[in-house]
Order: sequence, then structure tokens, then C-alpha cells
Amino acid sequence: MTEVSVTASTRHFLLCNSMPCPAHLNKSLMPVAAAKPAIMLPEAFRSPAQHRLVLGLLLVVVTLALFNPLSHNGFVNFDDDRYVTDNSQVRSGLHWSTVAWAFTSFDLANWHPLTWLSHALDCQFFGLNPTGHHYTNLLLHTANALLLFLVLQWFTGYTTRSLMVAALFAVHPLNVESVAWVAERKNLLCMFFLLLTLAAYGRYVRRSTIAHYLLAAVLFALALMSKPMAITLPALLLLLDYWPLRRFVESRASSPNRKRTASSSGSAEGEAFACSPIDFCPATITLRSAWFLFLEKAPLLLLSIASAVVTMVAQRGGGAVLTSAAHNPLLRIENAIVSYALYIEKALWPARLAVLYPYPRALSAWQVAASALFLLAVTGGVLKYHRHRYLVVGWFWYLGTMVPMIGLVQVGNQAMADRYAYLPAIGLFIMVVWAVADCVRYLAKNSSPAKILAPAAIIVLLAFSAITRSQLTYWHGDLTLWRHALDETQNNFVAENNFASALIKQGRGDEAIIHFRAASALEPGDPTSQLNLGIYAQEHGDLQQAAARYNNVLRLATDTQLRASAYANLGTVAFALHDYTYAQQNFDSAIKLGRVFPVVLLELGIISERTAQSAADYNRAAGYFSQFVALEPSDVGYLLLADALRHAGRLDDAKLSGQRAMQLSADVPQAQQQAAKLLIQ
Repeated sequence: MTEVSVTASTRHFLLCNSMPCPAHLNKSLMPVAAAKPAIMLPEAFRSPAQHRLVLGLLLVVVTLALFNPLSHNGFVNFDDDRYVTDNSQVRSGLHWSTVAWAFTSFDLANWHPLTWLSHALDCQFFGLNPTGHHYTNLLLHTANALLLFLVLQWFTGYTTRSLMVAALFAVHPLNVESVAWVAERKNLLCMFFLLLTLAAYGRYVRRSTIAHYLLAAVLFALALMSKPMAITLPALLLLLDYWPLRRFVESRASSPNRKRTASSSGSAEGEAFACSPIDFCPATITLRSAWFLFLEKAPLLLLSIASAVVTMVAQRGGGAVLTSAAHNPLLRIENAIVSYALYIEKALWPARLAVLYPYPRALSAWQVAASALFLLAVTGGVLKYHRHRYLVVGWFWYLGTMVPMIGLVQVGNQAMADRYAYLPAIGLFIMVVWAVADCVRYLAKNSSPAKILAPAAIIVLLAFSAITRSQLTYWHGDLTLWRHALDETQNNFVAENNFASALIKQGRGDEAIIHFRAASALEPGDPTSQLNLGIYAQEHGDLQQAAARYNNVLRLATDTQLRASAYANLGTVAFALHDYTYAQQNFDSAIKLGRVFPVVLLELGIISERTAQSAADYNRAAGYFSQFVALEPSDVGYLLLADALRHAGRLDDAKLSGQRAMQLSADVPQAQQQAAKLLIQ
């Protein structure tokens, strides 16, 4: 295994061949620097630590101010209910039972225990006040922007370029979805731990100690436990080894023992770990063979493989992986090619953004061919100009980190999603920022590049910020979110469904049914549309049509929550028709799928009490009523519980339940009549 150790004196000599050495280095090792007084000091050496601190604080303030309107937004009917508002485990707050559930649950076809615990902690502090949940997202996004700035500056030695990349990341409209959507906390949390992993890896590269490597591995595991999108990190670390860390042993032509000239990316570009505000240049730099660097990532790769296996088990078990003819392998490959190009288009020109882009039934050959040619052309250009290493790293950062989300394994109904670009787009930002800076430096010649770059950067950031501010308004509520999605996309049956659900919440049922039917017409095999049409039919008294719709859901759906909802609703139809045996069967099926619906517990308690023949039967009824009032405390619920306890012979408990009913009731006689009516009918 080849290793080349560069001592402090050798490293300083190499630096002096390409740039002036900082004053704190041994002056006896600076003959070349003295002969080149006209060369300006690299930016990393010019900028004081206080300057970088001010820039970091400015980045934080701008990000917080830009996204502050989130404080007025509520939860949306797009997984926020599943993750928070209707999730009994999360709503209960952070307890040991919640921790155990988070680490053992495959709920929502995912295994991300830290995400669950994060939501539970928010409920512990803020309850169901959406403002607190949104601010947690905002603080995480702000921390991610700051960490990205610090890590990039540390690794590359460039302050303003790193700041521009971080600023683009902070204000870009593509990232609104990750910040404004409470249920997408997993994206933010995963990025937070991933960036901390990069920082820990930087410490390991400098110190080469087991402790720093283990710290990086632990932080990587935390990122995976937030969202499995981090599985590409081992490959990302290899890219960073190539640039800017430059840990690979180079060929003789570019050996570190030969004199190097400054490249067009700046005089500091060729050096691993330029001096930074976090740490001074290390005493030694160890260059490694490619085999060593690959083997070095093996433990992290094992973590990635384990996370991928667990994720596939969770997603297949939850019915999230789509393998129908509408998502055949060829179409998935074509969609991936087109999506790769579209993400770049939206990163450069963020127009027609939507919460969900419907999956295409087919893609035109010219669109696939044009996208493929574009991707090949960029790849060819990057490889041709590989001496500008940031191009190679930025491009393959984008291509590689997008792989888990590009849809080769299709999860969900979306063709692509803005949130998927949260990590990959950083590679594009690095490419653009470094390339523009180098081009302007080359073209400016005698004039200062800052005079050109600073106004241009401000204009770009202001333009992106204006679009971001506009995008935030669409996330204010369900109606605005899905109305915008319908305006910006076509044949979007998911948007039709969710917009109709939002209308239902507003009491606008007659308008909602139009969109439910439109969703069903666009996608006859969509179980969500069938479920919504069944609910509408049941609410309007057409129990036979409702039952037929629910049976269609059970035939079409693989998602456990949809199936549980269909079983629960089918049970309520059977209950209304007094078919208690069939109702019991469907309620039991819903509970076996791990979903608890208050109406199911209520009607199971009523069935148990109506058919009770012994104290054990009444105790069973009391158990159901007890669970019901724990989820939805009400005077009628406590009266039903008291009645069951009284028949079971538990008079003291019955008395306490009756007292609780009196405390909750605004009209005790009316509540008693309602409870008696439920038991008699």
C-alpha cells in the first residue's frame, strides 16, 4: 500500500512554489515567496476570523428572515397528519415507549427513528401548535446552511466562494419544500448529521485517529436514522478525497515533489486543506493509494448497505414500492434520465415548482434523447476539463447523491420532487460558483473580479429570495398548496384528491366531489380516490356504494394506512347495517394493520356491550371505551365507559368515569340521552 508522507518543511516548500507562505511559517523556508512579491495572498489567508464570523452570522440572519413567514403556516394534508397530527405515538410526546416504538416501527414504509423522535419532541414542547414545528424546520435549515459554509471554507480555503454556495443553498426556491413541509423534517435532520459527518471526517483526515473516524461513523449512522438518502456518503467522501482534500497519490507528472503552478481555480486550489478559521495547516499531510482510500470507507459502506436493506424491507412491507405496468423498468429509466435534466433546469431557472409532479404514463423519445445527450455532453465536458477538479466533484456529487431518489426503484406517485434536490444541488452550486469565479478572474485580468462578481451574486440571490418568498405563501394551507399544484401541473390526480380533501375541511363538499371524481377519472386504479368517493357516499347515506368503494380500495391498495382506513370504514358501514359480526371482522383487520381509529374503538365497545353475556364481555367493552376516551375525551365517551364498568361490577371506577363526564359536559342530560341512544340503537 503506497503512502507518501509530506513533512512540514516539505509541505511549506510546496506551498511556496505556488503561493506566498503565511507569515506564521518558518521564514527560512520562503526563498521563492520572497522572489514573487507581486502575487496576492490567497483569500483564506487574507480574511480574518472575525470576517468569517460576521459572514456566517449574516448568512444565519438572512435565512431566518427570509423564511420567517413560516410562522403563519399550518399543517397540510400531505403526510403532516400521518407524521404528527393524527399519529398517537408522536402526539404523546417523548417517552420511553415512544423511543421504543421509533426504533422498531416501519410506520409509513420507512425506518427513521430520529425523525420520529424529533417530531415527538416538538409535540412535547409545542403540542399541535404548527408554529413551533415550522420553526424547528427553519432552525435546522439555517444550521445546515451555516455548516455547509464552514465545512466548504475549511476544506477549500475559499471564504467568498463557500459563502456563495451556502447562500444559494439557503435561499434557493427548490429547498422551500424541505423547510416549509413539517413532514419533511427527515430531509433537514439527515443533512444536519451528514454535514457534521463531513466535519468529523475532516478532523480524521487531519489527525488520522480511530476516535475521529468513529465519531464520523456515529454521525453517519445518525444521518441514516434520519433519512436513508445519506447512503451515498462513502462515495461522496471519495470525491472529497479527490478535491479539495487531494489525498490520492498522484502520477509522477503531478507528483507532490515536483514544482506546481497555480491552476485557473486559484493558487490555493491544488493544496489539501488550505488554512482556515477552524484550524491551522497540519504539520503533516499523508497521501494514500486508491486502494487504501476505498478500504478506509468500507465500514461506512457497510452502514449504507444495512440502511438500504432495512429501507427496502420497510418500503416493500408498507406497499410503497410501485412495480405495476405503469411503472415498468424502461419507463423508470427514461423518467430518471429526464428528471436528472429537469432538476438542473429548476436549479438554474426555478419556475413552475409544485409540491408534486405526477408520474408520466409515457415519455416522448425526443425528450429522453435530448436529456440523455445533455447529460452526456456535460459529463464529457467535465472529464475533458478534469484539471479543474471542482467540476468533476460537483458533477458527480450531483449525479451520485441523486441516485437513491431518482426513481430507479419507484417509491410513491411522484415523477420527481423538489425535496430530492436538497443534497444533490450542492454539487451544482459548487460547479457554478467555482467556474464563474475562475472565468471572471481570467477575463478580468487587471481589474478586480470582486467588482464584477459581488453585484452579480447579490442580484442572483435577491431573485432567488423573491421566488422563495412567493413559494412560501403556497404552503400557508391545504387550499393554496394544492390549488397551486393544479395550476402548475397537468393530470395530477394526487393534487385533485388532496384539494378535494381540503375543500371537505372547509365544508365545501359539493365542490370537493367534483375533484374526487376528476381524480378517479384520471387514475381509475387509484385507491385513494376510491376511498374518498366511498367516504362521500357514506356521508350522504349511500351505504351500498360506500361498501363497494371500500372493497375496491382493498383490492387496489398496498399501502397499509389506506387498507386500514378501508377496513375501518367498511366496519362502520356494517355497524350501521347492524351486521355486527362483519363489522367486528373489519375492525379487527384495521387494528392488525397497526392503525387505531377512535370511531373503531367506540363502535367495538358498543358491539361488545350490546352482545355482552358476562362480566368479561363488559370488561372488554370498558377496555375499548377507555382507549376511545384516551384519544378523544368526551362526556358521551365517559358515560359509555361508566355504564360498561358498572355492568362489570367495577362500581368505584364507574363512579370516577361518571364524575369525569360531568366535568366535561356542558349539557349532562343531553349527553346521557346520546349515550343511551348509542347503546339501544
